[in-house]
Amino acid sequence: MKFEAEYRTIGKVSGPLMVINSVKNAGYGEITKIRLENGEERLGQVIETTDKFAVVQVFGPTSGISIKSTSVSFLGETFKLGVGEEMLGRVFDGQGRPKDTKAAYAVEKKKDINGEPINPVARRMPSDFIQTGVSSIDGLMTLVRGQKLPIFSSSGLPHNQLAAQIARQAKVLGKSESFAVVFGGIGITYDDASFFIDNFRKTGALKRTAAFMNLADDPSIERILTPRLALTTAEFLAFERGMHVLVILTDMTNYCESLREMASAREEVPGRRGYPGYMYTDLASIYERAGIVEGKKGSITQLNIITMPGDDITHPIPDLTGYITEGQIFLSRELNNKGIYPPINPLGSLSRLMNNGIGEGKTREDHRGVADQLYGAYARAQESRSLSAIIGVEALSESDKLYLKFGDDFEKRFIAQGDYDDRTIEQTLDIGWELLSELPEKELTRIKREHIEKRHLNYRVKAEAEKEKEKDMKKGVRQ
Repeated sequence: MKFEAEYRTIGKVSGPLMVINSVKNAGYGEITKIRLENGEERLGQVIETTDKFAVVQVFGPTSGISIKSTSVSFLGETFKLGVGEEMLGRVFDGQGRPKDTKAAYAVEKKKDINGEPINPVARRMPSDFIQTGVSSIDGLMTLVRGQKLPIFSSSGLPHNQLAAQIARQAKVLGKSESFAVVFGGIGITYDDASFFIDNFRKTGALKRTAAFMNLADDPSIERILTPRLALTTAEFLAFERGMHVLVILTDMTNYCESLREMASAREEVPGRRGYPGYMYTDLASIYERAGIVEGKKGSITQLNIITMPGDDITHPIPDLTGYITEGQIFLSRELNNKGIYPPINPLGSLSRLMNNGIGEGKTREDHRGVADQLYGAYARAQESRSLSAIIGVEALSESDKLYLKFGDDFEKRFIAQGDYDDRTIEQTLDIGWELLSELPEKELTRIKREHIEKRHLNYRVKAEAEKEKEKDMKKGVRQ
């Protein structure tokens, strides 16, 4: 690495930014090395340049930087990450430096962390069903390989637990292929970082995981780098080593807060709620790095966790994310307060690529109909709940009482499951049919007749037998 030039002409330090005067031929995005008087070195990046000065964003604190004695070297290249398969099983900081005590990994090549746009013509439509083992996701908002599906959550909800469970259990049916997880922790607490690493270690997933950790007490400016480092690693593993990579980025809200902090330091005109007007484009540059490329064996699937400030789904971060990604998994505080895990609200969730990954030969021929009927029945149950809160349960019609019971059973048996309960798609759909057997056949308006004839009667007979068994047991207890 050759230095283009070294300057000692720092004119101003403001927050994470430095202004270096009399700079010639500095390139936008160029990396700089900053040497303090005590010999300490920090990295920076050019974010604005003219024929008279350059503005450098410092990756790290600006404390200790002296205008007179600090030197800045321009390296003549953009930020690049040395990548290699030996990154799997390792933990890195927010600048891509190993945090563990292992020996240096073998660097196979260096890649620009901003990546290269995927040619839209070269993109392949995602169509492989990913079985997460979580019924509410597999059955109602199916995840497809190559998709970007965010988790909309709030403070205090178990989004980390759910993301770890998906990373642990995710698989493509009938295929044995190289699989890797790339985790990007953006401004997360030490406890959250420990949770993921310990979870991956205990389940053996750490061997196939590369983790980048920017902790809450690390410089906030590093949060701009962390997701790009993670995705650069994922692109190497997927498109050059043929692996199928699941990228988990948490928390994208912290990333956007850092983006707002940078925009404020640069005195840019703010957009909605103080966030920069280009936040949509910036988020798209991260989310759109998921996908499948024609002619390449691997794929990148993204799960991005967004904690909504004030539980507000109209906040700019989840709002803009929803425009870019292919659906969302919505976690409900109401379900969480009932003790239901995972507290996924089906009525606020969807997967826009679900139809590509389900049906005969992928999941089961009755999948679409069962999912639609469960959605409809649960929506009707919610209406019955709202009505019962006004007029009381006793004043409800028999039909409303039936749906009220369905809603309770749906939450307890379909949505709720243990965090180590790995259900197959067959088990998920069978549970769905068992729940639908509580409803009269005339109510099943969203399922094809041949599927009703094949399955509904069998499950209804089983349900009636279970009810009779329960009655007999109660009689025996009374006697």
